[in-house]
Amino acid sequence: MQKMAITSKTDEISKLLTVNGCDLSKIQIEELICGLAAAPKPFKQQELLPLFFKDTSKIPNVLDGILESYLSELNYIETVELNTAEKKNRLNKLSLYLTHQGLSGFIIPRGDEHLNEYIPAHAERLKWLTGFTGSAGIAIVLEKSAALFVDGRYTIQAENEVPNSLYQKIDTSSQSHFSWLENNLCHGNVIGIDPKLHSIREFKKLTNICIRKGAELKTLNINPIDHLWHNQPPPPISAVVVHETQYAGETANKKLLQIGNSIKNIGAHASILTAPDSIAWLLNIRGNDVPNCPLTLCFAIIDEDGKIKLFIDSRKLSTDCIEYLNNISQLHEPEFLESSLCGYGKDGKIILVDEAITPQWFETVLKNAGGKIIYGDDPCLLPKSIKNSAELHGSRAAHLRDGAAVTRFLSWINVANKKNMIDELKAAEKLSQYRSKNDLYKGPSFDIISSTGSNAAIVHYRANKISNRLLQDGNLYLVDSGGQYLDGTTDVTRTIAIGKPTEEMRDRFTRVLKGHIALAKVRFPYGTSGYQLDVLARQNLWEIGLDYNHGTGHGVGSYLNVHEGPQRIGKFSANCVLEPGMIISNEPGYYKEGSFGIRIENLVAVIRCPKSISDGKDILTFETLTLVPIDKTLINIQVLTNIEIGWINAYHARVRDELGRILEDDKNTLRWLQNATEPL
Repeated sequence: MQKMAITSKTDEISKLLTVNGCDLSKIQIEELICGLAAAPKPFKQQELLPLFFKDTSKIPNVLDGILESYLSELNYIETVELNTAEKKNRLNKLSLYLTHQGLSGFIIPRGDEHLNEYIPAHAERLKWLTGFTGSAGIAIVLEKSAALFVDGRYTIQAENEVPNSLYQKIDTSSQSHFSWLENNLCHGNVIGIDPKLHSIREFKKLTNICIRKGAELKTLNINPIDHLWHNQPPPPISAVVVHETQYAGETANKKLLQIGNSIKNIGAHASILTAPDSIAWLLNIRGNDVPNCPLTLCFAIIDEDGKIKLFIDSRKLSTDCIEYLNNISQLHEPEFLESSLCGYGKDGKIILVDEAITPQWFETVLKNAGGKIIYGDDPCLLPKSIKNSAELHGSRAAHLRDGAAVTRFLSWINVANKKNMIDELKAAEKLSQYRSKNDLYKGPSFDIISSTGSNAAIVHYRANKISNRLLQDGNLYLVDSGGQYLDGTTDVTRTIAIGKPTEEMRDRFTRVLKGHIALAKVRFPYGTSGYQLDVLARQNLWEIGLDYNHGTGHGVGSYLNVHEGPQRIGKFSANCVLEPGMIISNEPGYYKEGSFGIRIENLVAVIRCPKSISDGKDILTFETLTLVPIDKTLINIQVLTNIEIGWINAYHARVRDELGRILEDDKNTLRWLQNATEPL
């Protein structure tokens, strides 16, 4: 939607707010509404109105619901699918712009100034240029060629969305964008980058490539896409809310002292925080600036004594929130970030910087001001990943409610699809409805993957009106979904048979299940990393020469990002030791392109085994958090061991007992649940 169209519609709401005592000017109201329109939906009335009224007791009843209704009609997201001609037009415009600027090429990552996975509409530059809608990717545009790089989750999706005539599409498991660039650079080339969108580590690699090839890497003050994207949405604005201690488990003041001490022990005077989830965890605040993650986009600098400067758009803050944040931080508008960094540099302060997730712009500003930098992990990264007792308790409660919603959905599928009239979109909508009825529910933790047939072979598929398929007999249906709750974040995948599955489907499903069980029941000594366990999930597929092209497990936050580090399980996992309190997914899969896809995913928490089991040694295992039945019709019991059968039966007994208590009022679902969890 064009900005002018939005602005013209603000007159009515501006007059209404002003007449009813709003504290803002007409221009301020219009700017705030445009920012709110650029943030994800839905909005909550109780969070919106305090941004317009300093004294919430004076908010008139006449405004009840009006902002929610008004803003729900506004959308900056491009709803018309780009055709090849428009994608070519945009690529040509970029090439022409680069030529006029004396540039031989430009690198376009899929990310924002925080290097987030989930980004606001304002930062969807890669999508605007190429049409690629995945959550990870990077494009390089040179004078005579262009390439798009995606990982194994998105290779099929990229083929469907991005024309071969415009871009070479490369799976990063076979070639990285670094090696492609080095192979295609010529002596004297000048390659432009936006230093706010590339990490320090990546900038170093790109610089070294250019040096070796006799080329130049040039940092740009203006991003070419921003110059060409005439209807680009503004940065989002959403209300910041305080995350109560009953859910967070610890006060912000306690966390600030803990993180300050860790910075001091490293030998630094301060640390830059660029990851919004780190700041949200540290200060016990949440927002709605990006899809699916309760984050507010902001930056922070925390000193060794625990004092913190927060750089945030004050339009996101109600009077109550300002009072809360003033008690634990120094508040600044984002435009004062650079001068504050320069102040640290001029004072000769030693600043801790995470080069993997901090944009190059920060290092340039600090070093130009005379600052000293030491590299290390974001000091919030590990403490955030180790959930305290309140967070673990909340996660268990959230998974119980979430499991009931997914079970109601699976029961509905079983009954409603007798005539093969359910499609992917209808199924996703129904699941959202079940989940939205849960207590403490705040929204999805990611866009639902509702996929059947060949669509399920696309790992991160998202149904649309064009790709939408019916759930038909003889196919598998894969649904991957999750919820954000005040007390936890969920993520669960189930694959179910529609009608009678083939023997191939049952064999592949059972092999995936055997891998899932092996990982679920493993015991391992303290000091074990995720990559050491990955083989357990893949071994049964490897036996017949098969595999899956994604990680086996990712960390999960506590009412935060559904993908959280540093913990993960995969072939190439970072050397992060699995610690008690970490939550991680267990999700092996198998995908036959053009035919079907299978994934079985539960979330698990790392816990200690009883000392009696381990002879006093520190032995760890996983506690399964997810409570949803696994489709027994897809299991080939003949190839399971007695131990594996025992695990499935015990898991289903637990699912039946725990969910049964909260499904007593739903007799149809309860009957389905009892049948679905009968022992093998």
